[in-house]
Amino acid sequence: MRTTVRLDAALMTKVKAEATRRGETLTALIERWLRLVLARTARRPRKAMIRIPVSTARGGTRPGVNLDNSAALLDVLDERDDSSRR
Repeated sequence: MRTTVRLDAALMTKVKAEATRRGETLTALIERWLRLVLARTARRPRKAMIRIPVSTARGGTRPGVNLDNSAALLDVLDERDDSSRR
C-alpha cells in the first residue's frame, strides 16, 4: 500500500541515515519499527486498579485544624513536630 506521511526534516534525515547504516530500505526500516511498537503496545498488561483505603475513624480533625487552609495545617504539623522533639 502506498501512503504519504509527513515527517520532520531532521527526523527524516536521521531515519534515512539509519536505514543506510543497516543496509535496509527506508520502507523496510519504518515497517519494522512500526511492527515493534505495535507488538510492544499489544503485550503491555493492563494495570490493576488500586483500591485506596477509606478511614472509618470518627471524631474529625483536631480543634483549630482547617483542611482548606494548607498554610495553617503546616503550622499545626510543625508545632506537633517541635513538641515531639522535646
